[in-house]
Amino acid sequence: MDFAQDESQRQIVDAVARVCAPFDDAYWHARDEDGRFPDEFHRALAGSGWLGIAMPEAFGGSGLGIREAALMMHTIAATGAGLSGASAVHMNIFGLHPVVVFGTAEQKARWLPPLIAGQDRACFAVTEPNSGLNTLKLRTRAVRNGDHYVVTGQKVWISTAQVANKVLLLARTTPVEESKGTHGLSLFYTDLDRSAIAVHEIAKMGRQCVDSNQLFIDGLKVPVADRIGEEGRGFEYILHGLNPERILIAHEAIGLGRAALRKATGYAQERVVFDRPIGMNQGIQHPLARNWMELEAAHLMAQKAAHLYDQGQPCGAEANAAKYLGAEACFRACENAILTHGGMGYSREFHVERYLREAWIPRLAPVSPQLILCFIAEKVLGLPKSY
Repeated sequence: MDFAQDESQRQIVDAVARVCAPFDDAYWHARDEDGRFPDEFHRALAGSGWLGIAMPEAFGGSGLGIREAALMMHTIAATGAGLSGASAVHMNIFGLHPVVVFGTAEQKARWLPPLIAGQDRACFAVTEPNSGLNTLKLRTRAVRNGDHYVVTGQKVWISTAQVANKVLLLARTTPVEESKGTHGLSLFYTDLDRSAIAVHEIAKMGRQCVDSNQLFIDGLKVPVADRIGEEGRGFEYILHGLNPERILIAHEAIGLGRAALRKATGYAQERVVFDRPIGMNQGIQHPLARNWMELEAAHLMAQKAAHLYDQGQPCGAEANAAKYLGAEACFRACENAILTHGGMGYSREFHVERYLREAWIPRLAPVSPQLILCFIAEKVLGLPKSY
């Protein structure tokens, strides 16, 4: 694998950075304060065609790989937009991959162009309050009634549901007690009908402008035409989006970590105490140097995972490792950015406290660091399954 970016990839990074440039620290500070969805940012990326970077060209996308999409997401986060900017478009990049792979020609033509154009906004409704990451134990039911299903249940930690008009929904079409293996869950992409779905926002620590929610679904009618693939095979279908999501979130975390390192380095050069910049002190230098190395190492793993995915090779271990390493390196860089600023790091004026609040997101989601360690132990090292 050639780790150097080719000319087309450099052009992507430069072009995305130009789109992001008007959305500076002041913009993201304001969105963190007022909690308003960054509509202007979303429209700017949609208007420049970036929401379809990994979507098929036949439906208005660019037809590029996950490596290019990951570089785009890294660039967004690294500008200082952080997870607020990345999460505003994250779902568009990977979320409808099951449609691309398993959807009919009619479904692709109906669903993909408005998403790419920014006319539709989608949310991803899988997680439930009582099952967590144990997806095979989901209990939200979809019962078929003629040409439609009736869905009832709950979902939790559903991002962008306040502003979405579409939902990618995983629901049980076979009762848990009758299901065998991974069979029994079905995947739908349908209208987010607010007459049947109550969306309750969850107050949270950071990323205020990209909402997180609990959904209460009561009698949602979903046309059979909105089911992706065969009934009962939804779990199999969403697996095709898990590795790309881990790769993207790894790059977003690394981008956020690099934004924090840039702030810390700049402050260390400018802040003078005892007649010398604090950056002359090894107590400041060494942690920043360590952050740089950790971010670089995580980025290499993340790029390897993206390369393997685009080559159609197995990448589960690399994608999970990239997410773990990227999240940890990001968190340490954001933490150290505050420490470098000293007391001013606790002030919102210098933005690094916002970065640290957002740095928790890739550590916690979409899979916990503990489960990643379990996965690597079992699938890579051949140790017994621990759960």
